[in-house]
Amino acid sequence: METQNIEYKPSWRDEYLKVIFAFANKDGGELIIGVDDNGNPIGVKKSKKLLEDIPNKIRNKLGIIPSVKIEKVKGKDIIHIFIKPSSVSISHNGKYYVRSGSNSFELKGEELTNFLIEKSGKTWDEFVEEKAGFDDIDIKTIDEFKKYAVDRIPSIVAEKDYQIILEKLNLLEDKKLKKAAILLFAKNPQRFYPAAYLKIGKFLTETDIQSSDIVEGNLFGQITNALEILRSKYLISKIKYEGIHRREILEYPYEALREAIINALIHRNYIGASSIQIRVYNDRLVIMNEGKLPPEVPVEKLKTEHLSKPRNTLLADVFYKAGFIESWGRGTIKILEKCQEQGLPEPDFEEEHGVMKVVFYKDKFTEENLKKLGISERQIKAVMYVKEKGKITNKEYRELTGLSDEGARLDLIELSKRNLIQPIGKGRSAHYILGTFGD
Repeated sequence: METQNIEYKPSWRDEYLKVIFAFANKDGGELIIGVDDNGNPIGVKKSKKLLEDIPNKIRNKLGIIPSVKIEKVKGKDIIHIFIKPSSVSISHNGKYYVRSGSNSFELKGEELTNFLIEKSGKTWDEFVEEKAGFDDIDIKTIDEFKKYAVDRIPSIVAEKDYQIILEKLNLLEDKKLKKAAILLFAKNPQRFYPAAYLKIGKFLTETDIQSSDIVEGNLFGQITNALEILRSKYLISKIKYEGIHRREILEYPYEALREAIINALIHRNYIGASSIQIRVYNDRLVIMNEGKLPPEVPVEKLKTEHLSKPRNTLLADVFYKAGFIESWGRGTIKILEKCQEQGLPEPDFEEEHGVMKVVFYKDKFTEENLKKLGISERQIKAVMYVKEKGKITNKEYRELTGLSDEGARLDLIELSKRNLIQPIGKGRSAHYILGTFGD
């Protein structure tokens, strides 16, 4: 059976070189000549000549020397061509192929760009922006950065030469600005990268938008302005007094939102045409950016300690030096901790179709969040009933679930212990109201 790393061909044709190229561009593989699609041997003619011709063709086209050997199977000559993965990108007649499943695909557009960047050993933000010059840099932003970075780069305060600062931050190559320099410090990064902005919207439903804002400028400005717009226009702040000190507590933790926005800026795919989106709903807030997670960091690992592999390493490094992130790999943990401290449900991290999402929840008592607690479906019904009706009695719970009096009593006691509901009164007037879970 053909797989990601094995392909069968009944005879040799030069067009099969693209399969060889696809193997080399991915994880390597084996092309077997002289078998049918099911792997049954049918043999090849002039096998000795092919043993000489095939390596020469591969070497002349790819510049690599494959391992080619003949094997006798049921008296028939079978040719095995072994290809190792290449550390550099290889094209066939100007086209690039990779393996996906049991097929070889030509890369085009954004996929091709991402592939070439990956094979280069650099991240996108490390490449030079040929169209930019030092006149595009905003000196005020560099001055602000010097204030941010004073703890981690104490000597930066005394440095007056902005080119030296950029050079020390590894944002120059042969005195030319790298793409990261434009995103971080340019007056108008959108002139070079039109989609490098944030979009904020208030959604009544998935399609009904009440209001929206676009946040442009460099990344430092985007963080500051996006948080201020969220605070002043989209989110509610609760007033809390600690002694005589008055505190305004945003309905979603400010530090968690800040961390999630920074993560989106660091990890987004700037080759794509989609902006970062912040969608504010009545019951949740979603921050989403285009850009797959690396294979080394599956989405389920984001809620535990994990290694960090930023899509844009220079952006991550400069944000770290500015004190905007504490250490690589802890951003998602910090988001969880801040939500927990404020008594909010645990946010979700999701990846779908190349888009990364962080979902913050305002309402703790949703079916989705209750399922995460491991309680039964009937107990979830009880909590949702209390949420809708305001209260529930033992009798109402029995009617809702069909449980016995004792079974209902035990279920309700467990929910009370979890602080999902709380008992009120005794005897005939006894009932349960919504608890203060998480508060």
